[in-house]
Amino acid sequence: MRRRSEFELIETLFVPLTMGFPGALGLKDDAALLNPPTGYSVVMTADAMVAGVHFRPDDPPDLIACKLVRVNLSDLAAMGAHPWVMLATLAFPDSADENWIHQFATGLGNDGQQFGIPLIGGDTIATPGPATFSLTACGLVSQGQALRRSGARPGDILYVTGTIGDGALGLQTLSGQLSFSDDESELAGYLISRYHLPQPRLIVGAGLVGMATACLDVSDGLLQALSLLCQESGVGARMTVEQLPLSPAAVAAVRQAPNWLETIVTGGDDYELLFTAPPSTQKALEQLAWTAATAITAVGTIIAGGEVVVLSPAGETVPFPRLGYQHFQVSGVQRGG
Repeated sequence: MRRRSEFELIETLFVPLTMGFPGALGLKDDAALLNPPTGYSVVMTADAMVAGVHFRPDDPPDLIACKLVRVNLSDLAAMGAHPWVMLATLAFPDSADENWIHQFATGLGNDGQQFGIPLIGGDTIATPGPATFSLTACGLVSQGQALRRSGARPGDILYVTGTIGDGALGLQTLSGQLSFSDDESELAGYLISRYHLPQPRLIVGAGLVGMATACLDVSDGLLQALSLLCQESGVGARMTVEQLPLSPAAVAAVRQAPNWLETIVTGGDDYELLFTAPPSTQKALEQLAWTAATAITAVGTIIAGGEVVVLSPAGETVPFPRLGYQHFQVSGVQRGG
């Protein structure tokens, strides 16, 4: 049976992902047409995922597609934006058969439906090299209301959503570096799920508009994100290890070997939101956490100067040899986003 042409695959697999969005023009023209609603700014972001760098070659194709969507949506959440439209450039390896591509498109479509973001264009190609996927996501936020990294002030409280370290530990579990007993098999499954399917904190991000003074998503490690926030805001921070929100699986990993704490705070793949807000917003943040069904945990304070300090329960400085993941300094599959 012959493999269908690019145009046949687009018509059968990707046109349905437009969800009837008028500006997609049925994916039949050279480009899409967009008219943002009056009073809104368009927030745009792009992330790429490459086999062997961001995902394992044997990862399920639908989960690869879902993660591609979600890492981009996490950027929109960090700016306080609501999802609007997305474009995808998909370089499938020559070894990918039509079933693999179909599964990938299914994942892309499922998350498009779940998060309300239609596909409006892009490109599909075959490549002799590794699978390479890039997605551009556009969101909407009221003009002048986008969250930035640069507004934190001394005295602000430092918060993080969800739990930290699960994605990085999930990758270590998949690679066999971290293991659990048979009685704890559900912990391994939880970490692997968090690695494959991060949860973009869109409700929290939108709710932080007008409340947070600075915000960014944690993609390359909590310490790296905190360093960037402080650098852009011209401030320092004090964060306490015992305040970090850890899942039962992460706690079990640290109980096995305390050095997993470094992976938790520097490994990346969290896609949680790290943000600052004045102490006066505490009650409103508690209400937001309830509305979003997402934990929001205070993990430190913003201070004057540029020093970022991580403290132990005893109040001693905890040294870490690196802040987080950085491209161009490592090779091989290190993390997923």
